[in-house]
Amino acid sequence: MKLLEGKTALITGASRGIGKAIAHRFALEGANIAITNIADDDEFKATIKEIESLGVKAKGYVSDAASFEDSQRVINEVAKDFTRIDVLVNNAGITRDTLLMRMTEDQWDSVIAVNLKSVFNLTKAVLQTMLKQKSGSIINMSSVVGVSGNAGQSNYSASKAGIIGFTKSVAKEVGSRNIRCNAIAPGFILTEMTEKLSEEVKVEWAARIPLRRGGTPEDVANTALYLASDLSSYVSGQTIHVCGGMLT
Repeated sequence: MKLLEGKTALITGASRGIGKAIAHRFALEGANIAITNIADDDEFKATIKEIESLGVKAKGYVSDAASFEDSQRVINEVAKDFTRIDVLVNNAGITRDTLLMRMTEDQWDSVIAVNLKSVFNLTKAVLQTMLKQKSGSIINMSSVVGVSGNAGQSNYSASKAGIIGFTKSVAKEVGSRNIRCNAIAPGFILTEMTEKLSEEVKVEWAARIPLRRGGTPEDVANTALYLASDLSSYVSGQTIHVCGGMLT
């Protein structure tokens, strides 16, 4: 039997990168998949078709995860379309990197809204469904810079640190209802964003990592699969670093 057979997973910001890899991995393990994206673009549509081709039910929802009302709407629609939500992956996120002395209020507010407030929005909205089911796994995408900090990313680091505290608190609140909440803190992951970096910079980053390579979206997706499945039935309130030993 596949690890997620008969379960429904909702992954935000899943049209590419880590979110798409998680959706793909979950589908291979038998989960029906709901994904969200800020725009109904070709990339989003292609991802939905790709997941459907794996033999599971898949549907996309255009949504602004930073909006409280829109998040509630999406959760209601997914619950209606799929009848249940077993796994929520809060993956939507943006960067607006710059030194604090140059950072604008909008650069701060937009990163906090998309990265941190969205986690509150979706988690609060999904709890009603999971409480009725008396089961669920919530997976929040943090980052190693939420633990270590990083120059030029005070807004991003703050949002990812906030996710860790939020995750621990939610785990304590809903654990008695058989709902688990964990975080993943990826390190240097090779995605579309890092492809813009020069080869020299990527080699320099890899040299700082004990495993001597950048991670892949699939590395993160495998960890998400563990947290989504019953393999981690006694794991809650934790942050798992997927960083090749970089933050050790």
